[in-house]
Parts: sequence; C-alpha cells; structure tokens
Amino acid sequence: MNGGEIIARLLKHQGVKFLFTLSGGHISPIFVEAEKCGIRVIDTRHEVTAAFAADAVARLTGIPGVVAVTAGPGITNTITAIKNAQLAQSPMILLGGAVATLLRGRGALQDIDQLILMRPLVKWAARISQVREIEPVLTKAFYKASSGVPGPVFVECPVDILYPESIVREWYGIKTQVVPPKNMVEHVKRWYINRHARKLFEGVTNEETSKPRKEPAIPLHSTSDLQKALSKINHASKPLLLIGSGAIMNADKANTLTDAVSRLGLPVYLSGMARGLLGADHPLQMRHHRKEAIRDSDLIILAGVPNDFRLDYGNHIGRKTFISINRSRVDLYQNKRPALPVQADPQAFLIAFADRYTGQHTEWIQHLRMRDEQREGNITKMSEEVQSGINPLKLFRELNPKLNKNAILVADGGDFVATAAYTLRPAAPLSWLDPGVFGTLGVGAGFALGAKLVHPEKDVWIIYGDGSAGYSLMEFDTFTRHKLPVIALIGNDGCWGQIARDQITLLNSECAVNLQQSDYEKVAHAFGAQGVRVESLEAFTGAVEQALNSIRKGIPYIINAIISKSDFRKGSVSM
Repeated sequence: MNGGEIIARLLKHQGVKFLFTLSGGHISPIFVEAEKCGIRVIDTRHEVTAAFAADAVARLTGIPGVVAVTAGPGITNTITAIKNAQLAQSPMILLGGAVATLLRGRGALQDIDQLILMRPLVKWAARISQVREIEPVLTKAFYKASSGVPGPVFVECPVDILYPESIVREWYGIKTQVVPPKNMVEHVKRWYINRHARKLFEGVTNEETSKPRKEPAIPLHSTSDLQKALSKINHASKPLLLIGSGAIMNADKANTLTDAVSRLGLPVYLSGMARGLLGADHPLQMRHHRKEAIRDSDLIILAGVPNDFRLDYGNHIGRKTFISINRSRVDLYQNKRPALPVQADPQAFLIAFADRYTGQHTEWIQHLRMRDEQREGNITKMSEEVQSGINPLKLFRELNPKLNKNAILVADGGDFVATAAYTLRPAAPLSWLDPGVFGTLGVGAGFALGAKLVHPEKDVWIIYGDGSAGYSLMEFDTFTRHKLPVIALIGNDGCWGQIARDQITLLNSECAVNLQQSDYEKVAHAFGAQGVRVESLEAFTGAVEQALNSIRKGIPYIINAIISKSDFRKGSVSM
C-alpha cells in the first residue's frame, strides 16, 4: 500500500466526497488513489480555484473541504484562498506536495520552507516524515480543522511518502542486487540511503482504519448563559438580533436555526452566510437602515457577528447594551466588551434560547418595517431611472422573481455584487456564498464548483463584477469538462466601479480603474459552453430564460450584461 492510497482511504473514512486539485507530479498518487476510492476528483485551471472550491464544500456540508496541490508554486498559489478561509472560519485541509525527504534543503525543484510560509495562515501545520504517520497526522488535521473556531490546516506530504516503496527505492538508487561499493565513501552513502528508505516505510500495514471519526470539540453555552440572556431580554422593549456567518457553521442544523429564529420573534438583520436563513420575505427580517435600527434599539444580540469594520468597530453600537455569542474569544471582545459575553456556538445558543423565549414586539417591528419599506420605495424609484446602459438596480429587480427557490448565489465582486445584496433575496438557508470579512475577489468559480457538486439539483449563479470575472473565467473549461452547469452573470460597466467612484471624487484621477466592456461571453464559447452579450433590459430578460434552458441541458452559460455606472452606493469603500 502506498502513501497516496492511505491518504485516499482516510479521506473516504472522514466523509470526503470531493477532492480538488491541479495536476502535479509531487501529488499524483493522492488524486489517483482518491479516484480509485470513489472520491470525485475535480481538477481546476488554477490552484486558488481548487482551494476556494474546498472552502465552499466545507461551508455547505460542515465537513472539511480538501484540496491537494503540488509543491512550491502550487502551494503559494493557494495562499489567498487559505487566508480567506481562515478569516471566514471555514474548515479545510490543504495537502501540499513537497520534495523527497532525502533531498530537502539541497536545491531540489520547488523546494522551499513551506511550513514557515503556511503556519501564520492556518490553525495547524504538520509535515509527514514517515508513511506510518499519515493516518494519525491526517486524523488530527480533520479534528483541528473543525474544532473550536473552524479553519484551514496544512499537511505537507513529501513525494517519497506517497509513491510505492519499490519506486522510491529505485529513485534512491537502491537495487536488490548491486555491484559492491567502490570505496568507503560510497559504502557509507549506500548505508545511509538504505537506512533512510527503511525508516521511511517501516511499520506500514495494509489494514484500513477502523477507528470511529473523532467528533470536533465545539464550545457550548451553559444553562446560566441562557438564563442571563433571558433576564436581559425581558427588560428590553426594542431588542434587535444580528446574525452572521459565525452562526451557520453546522450546515445540518440550518433549517432548525430558521425555525428557532422565527419562534424568537425578534427583528433580525442577516449578513454573510446567514443571508437567506429566513427565506425571501420573512416579516421579522429587516434589510435596510441597520445602523439606525441599532441606534434606536435598547438591546443588541450579536450572533456570530464581531464588532469589526462592518459595525464601524463598535461605534454603531456605541454605549448600547449588547450580548455577543461567538465561538471565537477574539471576535467576542473585538473593540467592545459585551454586557454578556458567551463563548459558544451561536447556532446552538439561538436554538436553545428559542425554547425559553418568544418575543412580543409588534410596534417595534412595525416601526422598523415601515422604515424598510420607505427605503425599498426609494430603491424602486432609482431602479426606474433611464441610464446609458442597463440600470443595475432594475436588472436585479427583474432577475429576482426569475430565480428558482433552490438557487444558490455566489457573490464575487465589489459594486455590482453589493448592489445585488441590497436587491436579490436568497430564498433558503445556505443559498448565499460570499468571501466573508477578507473581501476577496476571485472566489466565484471555486465557490460555484463546490456548490454545484454538493447540490447538483440546484441552480448555481455566479454574480460577477467585470473586474472580478477576470480572476476565474478560465474555469469555464473546468465547468464544461466536469459537466457542472452554472450560470455566470457579469455586470459589465467597464471599470472597477466601487474604487473608481470614490477615487475620482477624492483624487480627481481615473488611473488604473478603467476596463474595456469586453465580450466575456466568448470565453464560454471557447470552452464548449454558451453565453450572450446583452445591452438592454429586454435582452437580459430573454438571456435569463436562455441560461436556465442551457443549464437544464447541462451546458454552462455566461450573461455579459452591459450596465450603467451608478451612484447607488456612493461612499461605500471600506478601509
């Protein structure tokens, strides 16, 4: 049994269904043996896409996503995605190829100190030095990735622990029959190499692991925490609930959380992975004027939401009383100390809390709802403005009713995507995927890959800005080869809109912000997919129908929508 087979069996034992990779000699046994084990291997056109796809699988299933990449540049190409996963608290396993153990530090191809590079980006990093270490190291990696605050881990897999012993011994120059050494130096050299090879493979058996999977350690609330929260909310007349990605870490209980939040009866704002939790039109969900709602409330509950730049570093809350529930102690106390800090899983807390509390806040909810409806009216007026291209607000207002209730929306962009967040209404839990706090561009194709694999029955849309589309359009080759029909909607205004708007105002310069309104749909045709360029709302409406028909036939589709520049989100750059 070679090391690649041991890894593949361990992945299967951990419940892994998909392995993302990009071909590389250092890691070939991993994906070859994974395919033999029944794990679906998806090879991408860039390692960062493979890592983003693993992130999406983790978010949608709760099982760590796995990506295997070759040594050196293969690993460095994943860094942005790994850091994004760390900040988004997504459990992932990065298997990195490496030079043979005997050649480390001797100038071999792609030999760098990968551990020192990756340690700041992951929860845990380890190097496998002997074949018998594979199972315990990977078992620990899965446990580490999912326990406490989830995140990525890195396991370095030298090439000589992956291939069969006979091949490795041949590489080392060890033959079963060799001519006698010519001198003492050669004799010592052969002895050392033979000893190294023997230690590399000693203790290896053909037995499959029979140990049960170790459940991750998750911080849980106490009865006292629930009682204290109940006491505080009973004294509040205008409580407000904010739910973020940190409350959606257990995908299996997303619908249970939906029911719990509905029973709590509190007005709620959803952000990040929590978008869609209450469906499209739940009476408790507010979408606008969150800052003003916080200002008017007398108790704020942050469930998986830190006081970072999105809440103006706690300045939105000011001196208001607030409860914070978070797995992360750092996020729990970031910038402000809560009146009640609960270091626990927010999802489990809210589910348990709903059994103790049902709110009656009709007037408060009506007040917030009225303000929400006024803002919706303003957006409707702005969407009717005639502009030089398709009005992006009108585009999304037209798209929203055409989305199937099972649609998963992948957000990859700046201004266009943020406009989508204001106007599109995800219809179910886990139906909105965005990068998270890192604000990373380029997640689109990888997230869509992961989403379509986990939920092949659902429509998957990538909402691209024309800037962000440039990072991963090449992956339409991957979508086509692996028969994963997704739809990409590109908002093409010929510029980096979110940056351009403020840069031109503040610095009176268009330097580095303009793009061409290119024919991005031709990328789809180049790879056997379909696509169209649309320059009117009527053409866009027709293109949506064409796109839906195309994916029903298994063919990916690009809608390249020529949109107008917009001041809808003026002054929205976060720094």
